[in-house]
Amino acid sequence: MKIRGTFLLIILSFSIISYCLIGVPSAYSQEVRDQTPALSLNINSETFDLGDTIFISGIVKDYDSSSDTFSADVTIRITDSKNNIATIEQITPKTGGDYSHTFVAGGQMSKSGEYTVTAFWNNNIATAIFELTGISGSNVSAPAPAPAPVQSSMDDEPMIDEEPSMSDTSSQPACGQGTVLKNGVCIVEEKKSGGGCLIATATFGSEMAPQVQFLREIRDNTVLQTESGSAFMIGFNQFYYSFSPTIADYERENPAFKEAVKITLTPLLTSLTILNYVDIDTEEEMLGYGIGVILLNIGMYFVAPAAILFKIKNRK
Repeated sequence: MKIRGTFLLIILSFSIISYCLIGVPSAYSQEVRDQTPALSLNINSETFDLGDTIFISGIVKDYDSSSDTFSADVTIRITDSKNNIATIEQITPKTGGDYSHTFVAGGQMSKSGEYTVTAFWNNNIATAIFELTGISGSNVSAPAPAPAPVQSSMDDEPMIDEEPSMSDTSSQPACGQGTVLKNGVCIVEEKKSGGGCLIATATFGSEMAPQVQFLREIRDNTVLQTESGSAFMIGFNQFYYSFSPTIADYERENPAFKEAVKITLTPLLTSLTILNYVDIDTEEEMLGYGIGVILLNIGMYFVAPAAILFKIKNRK
């Protein structure tokens, strides 16, 4: 009896030791694999000054350029402390899933405070936060010193301004990416156009598609040329970019949903063509035509379907 108990104790001991030596590392390895994020996001610093370069990078773990589902672009959105969108970009990852992009602190990102960077890819989200100061950083060059005035006498002939030569331009400060030279000082270049048309780009397959270019031209050349139109776009962008990355990713995953969105966008594109045949020179005209187009779309998307359903219901 004692021998049998001793034998069982030995078997139990070997079982425990085998589990510790084999089972535990396997469970640990699985846990490490599960903790690997599908989408990562990194920033080169936690604090930036005006004019500094913000370098954003990360990895998409399951990126596959040959797959319709896993070849989606990464959408980067930067918002301030009041959740106002400062900038938004779409980035195509490399073959291994690596992606990166540089921004220059300035323009829409000129107010000091905390900014949130959000990356979207196939319903995966990653976030990071950085602080922006209100002072000019090291990337902003100092203005060039003004030349000393030259004393001239009454007998001197008047000097004729000469065109600047190539040697004169070499003395100007060299401006970095995202900045331009103005009055001898490198300042942040302002981008006139807004963010990308994410849903339309995913629907028609490319930013160069005629439908996407049409929407971009209407926005930049018509709507943004007036104060009322610019105010409308600010509010619209806050609403649009709150859901458009998710819709665009789902379009790439589901071809049937993509076709449904394409059909849904057709009446909107048709109604916007009206703006190509009118001259909008004043705020009143922008408000009039803008409200008219909005009411027209409400009628097409909501009033008309409701009236049809009401008639069908009454026939029954």
